[in-house]
Amino acid sequence: MESTIKIIRKSIHTFLHHYHYFTTTAFLALPFSISILISSSLLPDSLSIHSRLRSLFDAAGFPPESEFFSVLNLKLSQTISSSILVLPFSLSFLLIAKAIVIQSFNTLHHPIPSFTGIFNSIFQTQIWNTLIIISANATCFWVLFIAFNCLENLHIPSLLFTIVGGIVYSIVITNAMITCNLALILSGMEMSGGFISILKACVMIRGRTSIALSLSIPVNMALAGIEFLFQFRVIKAYSDSGVSQPGSTMVLEGLFIAYLYSVLIIIDAIIGCVFFKSCKIVYDRNRNAADEEAGRIIEEEAELVKCLAKNLS
Repeated sequence: MESTIKIIRKSIHTFLHHYHYFTTTAFLALPFSISILISSSLLPDSLSIHSRLRSLFDAAGFPPESEFFSVLNLKLSQTISSSILVLPFSLSFLLIAKAIVIQSFNTLHHPIPSFTGIFNSIFQTQIWNTLIIISANATCFWVLFIAFNCLENLHIPSLLFTIVGGIVYSIVITNAMITCNLALILSGMEMSGGFISILKACVMIRGRTSIALSLSIPVNMALAGIEFLFQFRVIKAYSDSGVSQPGSTMVLEGLFIAYLYSVLIIIDAIIGCVFFKSCKIVYDRNRNAADEEAGRIIEEEAELVKCLAKNLS
């Protein structure tokens, strides 16, 4: 199994080796990048969802004084409002860009599958990924609700559980997102979209979750940095200027920042493809070893049956 540094180095080398191809592909992800950067500034929608989630948490019995649930409520409302706006772009432009990247890595089939076939496979998997993420969040909230009620009955301070609950929630959602990302790459590589790709990704990533996590951290940090840069250079500058329409310089700067976001999305897809190939090698090796062991056991059982047959005769 390749190390994290080796996978990142190979991914950067692949990106630079096909620089013009991948930077051109990044333009296809530009509408998605613009939508996700702008969606974070839609405060009215997120505030309305924030108030509805607050009422829902209060009705469910979550402690209103908990700092964890206050932060969780705010981040969740922002995520929901952003996801609603970004969903059409993530199911179209984002998947188109990722399908092109996957097609450039797809050497498992001869001839290389068509773009339409790859897009249909990852589109089906993306729908299932969305359902999996929603289910993971709902399950975490249900477990936290039960646990908080038990703690309240036992008169145990909720501060420790707030910290533990935040850590557990982060671990569950992170593992779900890592598995879903691998399933998306797998579905495009093996042309098998849907829930079966998620199940196979769970098997392939077993024992390699730490590597997948270490690969996602630098990319997510870079994406968060670009989001902050967009908020500071575009959103804040526009609100401080007091003008009704942004100037051409501000628009061009916003487009450039969004393009940087798109390039990072392409690099993330390249890292996912390289990581999948690394997992695929280990998975095939283990499966071949298991098949050889099963064949050896079958041969030994056949020899044993023959010996028993000779003794009986």
